[in-house]
Amino acid sequence: MSTQTDTLWQRLARLTPARIGLGRAGAGLPTREVLKFGLAHAQARDAVHTPMDAAAIAGAIEALGLPTVTVTSGAEDRATYLRRPDYGRRLSPESLKALSNSAAEPVDLAIVVADGLSARAVHEGAAALLAAFKPHAEAAGWRLAPVTIATQARVALGDAAGAALRARAVVVVIGERPGLSSPDSLGLYVTFDPKPGRSDAERNCISNVRPAGLSFELAAFKLNWLLTQAFSRGLTGVNLKDESDRLLEAAAHDPAIGGF
Repeated sequence: MSTQTDTLWQRLARLTPARIGLGRAGAGLPTREVLKFGLAHAQARDAVHTPMDAAAIAGAIEALGLPTVTVTSGAEDRATYLRRPDYGRRLSPESLKALSNSAAEPVDLAIVVADGLSARAVHEGAAALLAAFKPHAEAAGWRLAPVTIATQARVALGDAAGAALRARAVVVVIGERPGLSSPDSLGLYVTFDPKPGRSDAERNCISNVRPAGLSFELAAFKLNWLLTQAFSRGLTGVNLKDESDRLLEAAAHDPAIGGF
């Protein structure tokens, strides 16, 4: 390729984490790119198989002034969790009983922090996301249940947890399936009136929450908007479109929200 073409690809490569303009060595890729790909693949596999340190996450969240409770899904171990997604969608009998017994009165919001398919994402981002979201919840005056930390959990586990905690809405903060450039991505799933049997069409999702993606501050802003609308309209899912971007220009100048 010409120098001009090289420069064009180099400029484009700086704008995206996608693997473009990698060059070649004969009929193959340069060794450095093959090694980078292998590293990314290994990081993605590690994100899926690494167990979540629930105690460490609980400590980081409690340092924010938010009480926590730890539960488990119906999957006894990681291997079972990966083979049987349905087990990860429900609480273990002991956990369901413990949450039900702890629900003294109804609350506005239950937050579930779950390992999902990337414990790394939860380790690195859950506390930061909740730190960014806490001021929004306090300003709104929402009553929060203790943050539920769930191991071997899928998104739908939040339905059972939210119902047991008598919450008007539940937010599941979960490690997303890792890509080859994003082993640290969080997904936020919002469900109004949570109860077992809710479908994915009844949820709103904020995805790619990580330092190299959607910032924690912007994700917290969007989460606050969705919850405000959910409580006002009495619904989430396909009938609730995220229109928070319309407020971003104004929000960018609001010191209470901060820069994005």
